[in-house]
This record gives sequence, C-alpha cells and structure tokens, in this order.
Amino acid sequence: MGYNSHDFLYLIWKDPKSRRNYTVGRLSRGESYVFEYFGEHEEAKKAGWEYLKAFPKDERYESPALFAAFASRLPDPKRKGIESILHKYGLTEFDGFELLRKSTGRLPIDTYEFIDPVFPEEQSITREFYVVGIRHHAGCHGSDCNLRPQVKEGELVTLLPEPGNEFDEFAVTVRTKGGEMLGYIPRYYSESVSSRLALGMTYACEVIEIDYENNCEVCLKVRLSIPKEES
Repeated sequence: MGYNSHDFLYLIWKDPKSRRNYTVGRLSRGESYVFEYFGEHEEAKKAGWEYLKAFPKDERYESPALFAAFASRLPDPKRKGIESILHKYGLTEFDGFELLRKSTGRLPIDTYEFIDPVFPEEQSITREFYVVGIRHHAGCHGSDCNLRPQVKEGELVTLLPEPGNEFDEFAVTVRTKGGEMLGYIPRYYSESVSSRLALGMTYACEVIEIDYENNCEVCLKVRLSIPKEES
C-alpha cells in the first residue's frame, strides 16, 4: 500500500463548556504511525484540556501499527456485520487509518474526533462533517427537533460567510435554500472554505444524514464539494 505526504489526520478536542473545537494533535501514516501534539494544544490547555493518558508527554510517538488508543475507537474488524460498516464508509477492506478518516472515531463518552484536514494546495476538496451550533440557533435544547429549520436528506444547503463573527473571523454559516440559519461549518474547516468562497469558487453542500435520535451536536451531516462537480 502506498502512502502520500497528505496521510495526516488531525485530532480535535471540543471544550465541553464553550463547545469550541481545538486542533490538539496530528496522526500520520508512513512507514510507521506517528502521533504528536500539534496546533492549538497549548491554547486548549488554558481551557482545561489535558494530555491523553496514552500520550502523557509533548513528544513524538511512533508505532509500527495503529496506536491501541486510537484503534479502540473503531469497530472490531472481526465483528459480525463489519462488511456493512465498511460499505457505509466506502471501504472494501478494513483499514483502521482510513476508517478513522471516514468515521472520525467519535465516541459518545468523550469529546474527541479525527478530521481529514484541507491543505492549501488542494485544488478541489470533498469533506463530510456535522453542522455545528444547531442547538444554539434552533433553541431546541436537545429535545424539540421541530424548532430546527426543516431540511431533507439529499437537499442542497447554502453557505454564507460571517466575517463579523466574534469567535471565528473565518466563520461560514450553513443555511437552508430559503436562507434560514442552520448552524456553522466546523471551525477547523472555516478558513479553508471561506478563502475558496472569497475566490468565487463554486460549491455544492448536500445534506447526507439526519439523525433525530442523536443529540443536536451530531444530528445534521453534510457533504461539501469545492468546486461543484459538474454533472
């Protein structure tokens, strides 16, 4: 299996109080797997974040196999029905690193997830993510989904930069076709997306998953393609 210079995943920590996302680590794959603290981890410390127990120091960790602390966030490759899980994420064989990339490795018991970063030199990007801030803007309090602007799977939503946002100068809002506010693109993608929109690049942002049984932080998933793929 060949690897490229972009075989990176960023580890994101969400502050349970402010709900802000911080990039705190980077997992890379080459001849071996490497994990190191990265990005905003010093800033995250001020918000109460602490080093992961499996990686107690700010140093470079290396392993010939995917670190157990991260592999444990994935389904057992021998479990019954694993084929359907792989199919859901567009995989034909079990690859822990790619499954982390596709699934984010999010667990209900903590505030971490892996994301596939956008690199400046990428001429076209496609990323899937959950719209953030829905609970705040809908006022649903996690209990009344009818308060949220209604959209359907397969529906296209629109993006609108919000340069005056006090928390993120690159903030990009996600809205219904009628202009109703849904939420925001995650902060870890906002600069990359807003810079491309500022250049006038086309895009398509499609609702691909709605989960009313989950909490408001992960109830609406979209797929964003820039530039828009021509049919």
